[in-house]
Amino acid sequence: MAITIDEIIERTEGHMKRTEEVLAEQFAGVRTGRATTTLFEKIMVVAYGSEMPLNQMANIKSTDAQTVVIEPWDRSVISHIDKAIQASDLGLTPSNDGTVLRVSFPALTEERRKELAKLCRGYAEDGRIAVRNVRQKANRALEDRKGEEGISDDDIFRAMDRVQKLTDDAIEAIGKLLEKKEAEIMAI
Repeated sequence: MAITIDEIIERTEGHMKRTEEVLAEQFAGVRTGRATTTLFEKIMVVAYGSEMPLNQMANIKSTDAQTVVIEPWDRSVISHIDKAIQASDLGLTPSNDGTVLRVSFPALTEERRKELAKLCRGYAEDGRIAVRNVRQKANRALEDRKGEEGISDDDIFRAMDRVQKLTDDAIEAIGKLLEKKEAEIMAI
């Protein structure tokens, strides 16, 4: 049995929401000059013969606006964590005192802030493209339903209108996320 018009719209809305969530996750990974623990969530550490997320091996906390402290639950892996942070694309060097790692966040230069803002604009454009692709797929699915018994051209037209409204809302939400992140990056 073919999916209904409501199911097509429901799936479209779910895909667009997921696109917004992915964008928010990407933005969370962009360094703003302030110490934030979310930057360390994606770091994978090779220890105990396998790769593990850093947040499953240590307590990560922000002590002030410029410092994050990483306290491993097992001190024998502190050098592995140190290596993983240095190998990451964060550009940060932790100081290791044998029990905890302290990661200081240097202030961002104006040039670096502009680069990060440009990176975020690229992420936002990728999100907009993904939303438009979802819209296109939904419209194609709706077009395929044309002429089926019990489905009028008006039903298809109204459904496409709903899909366009979802698209407009998602693109507006992406714009707001970008605006907020750019303000965060450019704040000194």
